[in-house]
Amino acid sequence: MADQGIYLGSESTMYRILRELKINIHRQSSLPAKKHSPDPLIANAPNQLWSWDITYLPSTVRGRFFYLYMVMDLYSRKAVACQVYEYESGDLAADLITDACLLEKIPKDQETLHSDNGSPMKCATMLAKLQNLGIMPSFSRPSISNDNPYSESLFRTLKYRPEYPDKPFKTLFEAREWANRFIQWYNKEHLHSSIHFVTPEARHTGEDIKILAKRRNVYLKAKLKNPERWSRQIRNWNPDTEVILTKFKKSQNSSENRKKAA
Repeated sequence: MADQGIYLGSESTMYRILRELKINIHRQSSLPAKKHSPDPLIANAPNQLWSWDITYLPSTVRGRFFYLYMVMDLYSRKAVACQVYEYESGDLAADLITDACLLEKIPKDQETLHSDNGSPMKCATMLAKLQNLGIMPSFSRPSISNDNPYSESLFRTLKYRPEYPDKPFKTLFEAREWANRFIQWYNKEHLHSSIHFVTPEARHTGEDIKILAKRRNVYLKAKLKNPERWSRQIRNWNPDTEVILTKFKKSQNSSENRKKAA
């Protein structure tokens, strides 16, 4: 109309009139497109939902890295499998998942394995192995790095340990030795803040129930002894009954997501 020399009103005015007359609604026979948020993955016991990823470990050779493969159980936060290799490979990842299933005695159609969209995670060998083991694969959304916060949080814990070497690893054997020591500490000594300060091993075996019940009794006795010093209820020492892996929106801050997983 402007090309014809005619002006009746602004574009926003025209859209307002269309809305008032209900002319700008979906008019096709098909239903309008709906936005669906991804379904969360839920675990209420060990060995239901695993997460895995690969991180770099520096070597003394410039431009060369060692690759640490890590599989963790989201319910207990236990690292159920860990190995260091000289390169990324779907074949090596498939072998690691197989070892984890044997160690944890995982039956078919019980486990879901979540990962990002890296080539080792989605290669044909890896997917075929998961199908053979009866494991359901789950992947992060493309280009969204914070859909796998539990593995990211574990790697952050690993690399921010005071014992993490200041210098690069000289050999593959040295990197594997350090990774094994870290796993022993993390699973059996580390009091994890997100599971009420018990070790992942205790959470994985169910020992955390007795540990947390004992702590609760200690706090209750302390409150009964000096009730005037307590302005509110005692600390929550009840074990969590489930863990939810939510695929977060892209707009959320990735550091916040890692904090929830820590």
